[in-house]
Amino acid sequence: MAACTTTYFEAGRSWSARVAERNAELMAQQFLRRRSGRTPEFYFAKHFDNSRLVKAADPVRVRQMRSFAAAVTVLFSLIMVYGLQHFYAIESSYRVESEKQTVEQLREENRQLRLTEAELTQPGRIDSLARQFGLTAPQPGQVVHPNTVPASGAPILAQITPPATR
Repeated sequence: MAACTTTYFEAGRSWSARVAERNAELMAQQFLRRRSGRTPEFYFAKHFDNSRLVKAADPVRVRQMRSFAAAVTVLFSLIMVYGLQHFYAIESSYRVESEKQTVEQLREENRQLRLTEAELTQPGRIDSLARQFGLTAPQPGQVVHPNTVPASGAPILAQITPPATR
């Protein structure tokens, strides 16, 4: 069934004139579409007079609706707090996993660097490189150990004298 709509420009005409015009439009459309054998459609206006109805104030219902709204607000707040905590926990667990992966990468890098250091500080390798550059083994007396006390006749390159205490 077709519905009758009122526009701003139709507001000046009476209701019965608009209904009659709508029925005429429907009849004209059906006359053009007679091939399918449809029945004519009519729009009947129903008039209800609700001007005498007045909504009575119901303080009990108002109190019930306020308490219901407060309960729904509290429930919604609790659910949102729970949801935020849950999402923060998930986010922090992702962050912990990321940090664990970073620690593992750093440990592996540290292990590789220690292996490289051990390889580079092999005495045999250092000795062969020194011989390639034309270096020879130190002569006796060339090596000075810092733990030993120098001979009295040996030259002193640097000396620290402790400050006098009062």
